[in-house]
Amino acid sequence: MIDLLKTKIGRLRILAILEGISLLSLVCIAVPVKYWMGNPLFVRLLGPVHGTLFLLFLFNTLSVGVEQNWKFREITWKVILACFIPFGTFYIDKKILSKL
Repeated sequence: MIDLLKTKIGRLRILAILEGISLLSLVCIAVPVKYWMGNPLFVRLLGPVHGTLFLLFLFNTLSVGVEQNWKFREITWKVILACFIPFGTFYIDKKILSKL
């Protein structure tokens, strides 16, 4: 895991995993607690965290894509699309980012 911090692609992979985990936490923990127990605290806490990680992933994808000279039609658009599909960041990490 420490090796991932040494490269921009590694940091992008970490962001992908964190963004996916934040979405899982939001959907599987915070939203049920809000609607079943009437307590919106977790949604208020996790919502902005997930939003921030989402934007960081998006901007870092564009930054790494430009820096690494990714062909937009082959890699960049797939990675960007993944952050708009629920849990797509896990898939894109396994299928594309881990091989770069």
